[in-house]
Amino acid sequence: MPTVSADAPSDSDLTTAGSAMADEAHEHTAGRPEPGPEATRDDATLVAAGELLRALSAPVRIAIVLQLRAAQRCVHELVEALGVAQPLISQHLRVLKAAGVVRGERHGREVVYRLVDEHLSHIVVDAVAHVEEE
Repeated sequence: MPTVSADAPSDSDLTTAGSAMADEAHEHTAGRPEPGPEATRDDATLVAAGELLRALSAPVRIAIVLQLRAAQRCVHELVEALGVAQPLISQHLRVLKAAGVVRGERHGREVVYRLVDEHLSHIVVDAVAHVEEE
């Protein structure tokens, strides 16, 4: 059973990791189109995008999104699949739910979680693929 580190990174950990990644040169997969010039985004859009990325920034939350990409799951299934304690899974699900990444639906005594939007899983899958390319 795979396990995920239960420790959420601090903002300084993320800044350090981001700086280290920015300093390294890397190549993208061949055939991938280069991004074109985009229209300037308003501040509210950029703030909302930053909040979404912050919600996806913890390794456990990334693992949860990958699990929910495959199928909707209840908390005990996520606990079993990820090897993380139930209270911690619930805490991370609350963050993802507040950010609009996941939605919970009650089925009897259990709440079944699913991704709100498939686009969100693409962010996570692309980030994981990028790291695995190096």
